[in-house]
Amino acid sequence: MSRPLPSFGDRWRARRNRWLASPRFQRWAARFPLTRPIARRHARSLFDLVAGFVYTQILLAGVRLKLFERLADGPASVEDLAGPLALSPDATERLLAACAALDLAERRNDGRYGLGPLGAALLGNPGIVAMIEHHALLYADLRDPVALLRGEHADTALGRYWPYAAAGAAGGASLDGGHVADYSALMSASQPLVADEALDAYQLEKRGHRCLLDVGGGEGTFLCAAARRDPQLQLIVFDLPPVAERASARFAAAGLAGRARAVGGDFLRDELPAGADIVSVVRVLHDHDDDGVLKLLLAIRRALPPGGTLLIVEPMSETPGAEPMGDAYFGFYLLAMGRGRPRSAEALQALLGSAGFHRQRLLPTSMPLQTRVMVAQ
Repeated sequence: MSRPLPSFGDRWRARRNRWLASPRFQRWAARFPLTRPIARRHARSLFDLVAGFVYTQILLAGVRLKLFERLADGPASVEDLAGPLALSPDATERLLAACAALDLAERRNDGRYGLGPLGAALLGNPGIVAMIEHHALLYADLRDPVALLRGEHADTALGRYWPYAAAGAAGGASLDGGHVADYSALMSASQPLVADEALDAYQLEKRGHRCLLDVGGGEGTFLCAAARRDPQLQLIVFDLPPVAERASARFAAAGLAGRARAVGGDFLRDELPAGADIVSVVRVLHDHDDDGVLKLLLAIRRALPPGGTLLIVEPMSETPGAEPMGDAYFGFYLLAMGRGRPRSAEALQALLGSAGFHRQRLLPTSMPLQTRVMVAQ
């Protein structure tokens, strides 16, 4: 079978790659004034890929030692911090210098250390802090990425953490409260920022909806945020029975028991509750393979009335400016979890079309790296 002739673009990329792989060209590019900034930027990017795991562990150490909370109280010296951190002065200095290099901390003119811009951002987002702690499981599964790709890790830490991903023929409805407590709490902690992004993009209070059904909605964090935006909206969360029990308790604590209810079931096996004119799926579809997503979309279509609305909220691959987040981070996270895949907006639109949804459109969000919003009728 003959191969097609290489295109002009392929020939150019092959020549470019030969140049970039040449030590002689690398030395020249690093010395020549016009190419020097590019060479340095590429060298920094390559080194960051090599050293990325070290950076994450520095971040994890700062989180576990509550370093950033301590620095939020004001700049402090190495000696002042060593005792509370239970570290030697040398280890404290090493950690602070590393955090300063990563913009998590800042070295002040008097030698003390204060909070850096990224450290300050962490303090404002407890969901990120929870994910940093959670990533220890992912790193354990990635200790041999080739074995993971070959399917040689049948039992992964993330698969055990997300038990519905490996529930088997019995389905997620067979899980009890002990199985779901940890991941439900993690999802709840990481949900508020995503909810605000989505509800800013799709303003429920201006749409005239009567009832919102959140499928796979966990403990009801997204619905609690929606309730604050639209005081007239009726609310239903559908999730595994032990998760639905946690949602009921949250609704009661938030004073929403009169207009919010939780229904337990497995959305890949059970019919969804009727009565909603808008259904949301928040960070749910990328946890499932295409067959599961199509099954869920068909179930949502059956539950909606004619003209009903579907709201999809999740990070998407091929997002301009956030490409590594989709196919790199989520690609391998979901591989370790045991199912699911990141999808582009175009891939989601194709699945929506197959399920009978039309008038699909992406809505702009202020932080597309973490949240994109798609609406379909």
